[in-house]
Amino acid sequence: MGYIEKGNTEGANCVIGGSRHGEKGFFIQPTVFTEVKDEMTIAREEIFGPVLSILKFSDYDEVIRRANDTCYGLGAGIVTKSIELYQKLCNGIRAGTVYVNCYMAGGITAPFGGFKNSGIGRENGEEVLKSYLELKTIIVKH
Repeated sequence: MGYIEKGNTEGANCVIGGSRHGEKGFFIQPTVFTEVKDEMTIAREEIFGPVLSILKFSDYDEVIRRANDTCYGLGAGIVTKSIELYQKLCNGIRAGTVYVNCYMAGGITAPFGGFKNSGIGRENGEEVLKSYLELKTIIVKH
């Protein structure tokens, strides 16, 4: 609830949700904010919950620049029919996983992990095995 309160106090417009869901546990309603600015907490930090912040943009280079202007980089989501557009955005956005026309899809064989302050290493898939290995180089001169 802290992020929802921050969004409200920092001037974002909560258009749906924003309240607790149910009496037990730590569940919140799916929540959507509009009028979100880059400097707001809900735009700068990773929120692990059903909270969507909508930010307007002018062009796709601006999207890449703004998406990368954070110390986090766990996941990004793109919705488009344009192959050229999603290739440009996927190549430009620094995130460990980029979902195109889906979110939280993929199986246990797809490596999962973030860039920057969004984690160290990877989970799942063959890539995770590297974290269990310790590389040693031995050089012998005869």
